[in-house]
Amino acid sequence: MSVVVDKTGSRVKQMFGEISGRYDLLNHLLSGGVDYYWRWRTVRKCSPEGDAPILDVCTGTGDLALAYWKRGRGQIEVQATDFTPEMLVLARIKRDKQIGKAIAAGGQPLEFGEADTQELPFRDDHFQIVSVAFGLRNVSDTQRGLKEMLRVCRPGGRVAVLEFSVPGNRFFRAFYLWYFKNILPLIGQLVARNQQSAYNYLPASVSEFPHGQALADIMTACGMTGVTFTPLTFGISTLYIGRKPA
Repeated sequence: MSVVVDKTGSRVKQMFGEISGRYDLLNHLLSGGVDYYWRWRTVRKCSPEGDAPILDVCTGTGDLALAYWKRGRGQIEVQATDFTPEMLVLARIKRDKQIGKAIAAGGQPLEFGEADTQELPFRDDHFQIVSVAFGLRNVSDTQRGLKEMLRVCRPGGRVAVLEFSVPGNRFFRAFYLWYFKNILPLIGQLVARNQQSAYNYLPASVSEFPHGQALADIMTACGMTGVTFTPLTFGISTLYIGRKPA
């Protein structure tokens, strides 16, 4: 039976709130740990330039925000937002455990705040990088979210989108889609029981979300220039980078 992808804000917020306690475990388990590598590639391919602040939206439990803070060696302020309070609680615990002492010793802050990516509470032209990892497809209006990310990005700055995609190789794609639709929901639901069928939602949301050139074109239509996209791990995920016109 097909799954209707309901991306209304209240439904997505409740769903991620319900699975927040097992979110990290499941991400690492279901990706075979390769999600660490994807974030490592992101902060190196879209590396900080100068000391202007960085923003990570749809941050979840804060892994990409932490990766950017570490990439800046604690000398660049990082802001991170999510609209699921339960995720932010875990993100703050993770921050305090990993870099709390470094911040207390004089490092720049890493702050987590509750906000909808479609209505970011920041002034125009502020951040050198605005990033999102595996969260853009959960924003109910993709273009509105991208335009907000671009709005708060400084001229000449970059928007980085790390998102699941569908592999190009037809044999690997067939196996990937079979796993995503049949095995992943069973494991996910067993480990993180919830009322919103989060791990049925995941493959459905990935299958319907634009990827490759299609998403690059949307980013260009939202006002970004020089948009590039780099498939990672046989195209399971893709890193997109676009610049805000100077």
